Amino acid sequence: MRTSIATVCLSGSLTEKLRACAAAGFDGVEIFEPDLVAAIQSPEEIRALAERLGLSLDLYQPFRDAEGVTEQVMATNLRRAEAKFRLMNRLGIDLMLVCSNVATASLDSDEVSADQLGRLSDLAATYGIRLAYEALAWGRYVSDYRRAWHIVRRADRANLGVCLDSFHILSRGHDPAAIENIPADKIFFLQLADAPSLSMDVLSWSRHHRLFPGEGSWDLGAFVGHVAAAGYTGPLSLEVFNDTFRQTDPIRTAAHARRSLAWVADQAARWLERADGDRTGGPTSLPRLTDAASPTGVDFVEIKAENTGALEELLGRLDFGFRGRHRTKPVTLWSAGEARVILNEQRARDQVPHLAAVGFVVPEAKAALARAGELGANPVHRRTYAGEVELSAVRAPDGTEIFLDEPSATERGWMAEFEHGEPGSECLITGVDHVNLVQPWQDFDEAVLFYTSVLGLTAAPSTEVAGPRGLVRSQVMRTCDGSVRLPLNVAPAILDHAVLPQHIAFSCTDVAALAERARSQGLPFLPVPGNYYEDLAARYDLSSDSIERLRGLNLLYDRDGSGEFVHFYTGTIGEVFLEFVQRRGGYDGYGAGNAPVRLAAQGG
Repeated sequence: MRTSIATVCLSGSLTEKLRACAAAGFDGVEIFEPDLVAAIQSPEEIRALAERLGLSLDLYQPFRDAEGVTEQVMATNLRRAEAKFRLMNRLGIDLMLVCSNVATASLDSDEVSADQLGRLSDLAATYGIRLAYEALAWGRYVSDYRRAWHIVRRADRANLGVCLDSFHILSRGHDPAAIENIPADKIFFLQLADAPSLSMDVLSWSRHHRLFPGEGSWDLGAFVGHVAAAGYTGPLSLEVFNDTFRQTDPIRTAAHARRSLAWVADQAARWLERADGDRTGGPTSLPRLTDAASPTGVDFVEIKAENTGALEELLGRLDFGFRGRHRTKPVTLWSAGEARVILNEQRARDQVPHLAAVGFVVPEAKAALARAGELGANPVHRRTYAGEVELSAVRAPDGTEIFLDEPSATERGWMAEFEHGEPGSECLITGVDHVNLVQPWQDFDEAVLFYTSVLGLTAAPSTEVAGPRGLVRSQVMRTCDGSVRLPLNVAPAILDHAVLPQHIAFSCTDVAALAERARSQGLPFLPVPGNYYEDLAARYDLSSDSIERLRGLNLLYDRDGSGEFVHFYTGTIGEVFLEFVQRRGGYDGYGAGNAPVRLAAQGG
């Protein structure tokens, strides 16, 4: 599989973009014309740099408003096209993207469009150039790839084919199955982008909200599967217009983009296998990632700080028991039920308490780590001594360390390295319900792709919660059975992401009883305003005694058609706080209606 990316996807100068693409392992690039126009290097210098970097220059784009025009406009189009063909010869590019007309089209005629594209192709042929015609989703007359193919077929030129773009096809709700009816040798290029489900005009949607594959709502595995089934053997290329990616470090964004292509190729290969086992043979074969099952649970959470004394006191006031100190490191283990919290003071000078790592139980750690490596995840190396269990880990986009541990190791391995603790006892806490990870705004989409591709989690639809200083965007990553839940939050732009603390939620059998026990131990609860309980009484048919019991214990309450949710929060220590939850019935949410109260109480 050859990979390519449009330079419009990245920030920086054209030379910086080319170097970032090469570092990420791309095979080629699409040259976006405004990037070349703004470059101080000549076309020959750009060509030479690409050759030194091992990059092919796959496509020059875009050539706009070429067809469906009057003869007077067509004469102008041929003149400007010839100038571009000469430029492409200097760059060494033999393929140009021709977009369907959105501005100057005045003739809604397939016959006229085919004739004019044919004449443009004849001129291109004299320069050794091929043309890939693309139906833009907002094209004035041609906005459907099937009509674009009809026009290309009618023009009947060897150097004229189609460019298929997932955004332009899927944003209009067009069925990609008909792609398989296009001969492979007439599919000249493939451009990929994902996108969230939004209700807005397609032009604004396209210009600002495209995402890399795996980050949006579309089934791009099936889309690429249809293209591969047609026999296409060209590069999988990315064309993503996104305000965030045009501001972030190009080296990191290019690596992020390359991961998305590895993921979508794997998804397409799996789709082909399900659709027809014979389709994956020969030229349509796509690379597969190592099979690795999703996590089955949270093994541990790790909080790191220069001094963890306040956290030890907090855990001691709850149902957590001290399970010992690590035999070689300044690290302690606390547990309650199946919930395990590691407090780490190693190499933590001047660091306030923060969530540093999450360990997941996976069926096969070796396979999970291999898959992560194939997706370009950065490995984490921690020093271990003789006789100690070496756990595998990779780093998430926000820096959180993700450990991958097998059940057998969980039961008999690393926990034995903690000494002089007390054995676990029965308690009201059963395990980790969810881990809430706050993301820097520029890392949010990358984090969605990371947890989708590396851990096989599914992304729920994105939501927004109103806080005192702006909207907090949230998206839950989870396994199908809910054994792993990772809500990802991004703070309003006015706030540094560290101002919005991380938190760990623990499941309980009786959260009210736990709150009573913790109160008797002097636990500092997050205060809940009286107005909240007045509103609660109005919203739900709870008895006055129930309301007063909730008020007395600083408990919050939510309900849906499947069940109830009761929970409370501790105060924040450093950059982390704890939540304790009880799910009743089939309740599957997170008390989103209570989040504004919590955010206000925390001042964020």
